Amino acid sequence: MAGHTGRFPVKHVIGFILSIALTLLALWAALGSDLPTVWIIVSIMALAIIQAGIQLFMFMHMIESESHNGHVPWNMIFHGLVLAAIVVAGSLFTMYSGHGSGGDHDGDMKHEQQQEQHEGHTEH
Repeated sequence: MAGHTGRFPVKHVIGFILSIALTLLALWAALGSDLPTVWIIVSIMALAIIQAGIQLFMFMHMIESESHNGHVPWNMIFHGLVLAAIVVAGSLFTMYSGHGSGGDHDGDMKHEQQQEQHEGHTEH
């Protein structure tokens, strides 16, 4: 197998260390840096793309001689990306549609205040 010295998977260990380093870098960017929010988001997205590449090529064996001369199953990658886009779009829709927890809390409070005022007037 490619990337093995004896029986030790050097390639996998390097990929694991790189993945941990990129994760810690993204964590620092989000919690410990004084960068503007836009740059934090851009840097985390860039780190995520780099880490996805590491996962594909170091762990999922995208380019190996055993995979029919470097044949990459593009249809599976495409369907995975479509599924991820659907999950992200559905999550954003749920958060910002007003039906989830990101809804109009001010409207709820105004409605409660109107009910309290109405109840206060009927008791007198």
